[in-house]
Amino acid sequence: MSSSPYGSEKERRAPNLTVGSRVRIISAGSDDTGLVSEGIYRGLVSIGGDNILAIELDGEGEEKGRTRLIATAATWVIDILEAKDEEEKRADKPSSTPEYFR
Repeated sequence: MSSSPYGSEKERRAPNLTVGSRVRIISAGSDDTGLVSEGIYRGLVSIGGDNILAIELDGEGEEKGRTRLIATAATWVIDILEAKDEEEKRADKPSSTPEYFR
């Protein structure tokens, strides 16, 4: 039995940012420095026609559990640390608009 040199089908799939995935986002901060936000991706928020990422922070101290909103235009890097599968997402919460933060 031969295995594919390109990995399994799951490994070959394009990355997909799904609600519930653990992420690290580096976005524009003050003085041209990057603001690092790490936590659970909760979805998109639309404010004044702009799309904004909602991240539930898992840092230490006061930041833990807060929701940080990051404008997509200010986003430099998104690292998907642990991707949540679409099947897992559907099993967790049935929603009429699962891609938007409530």
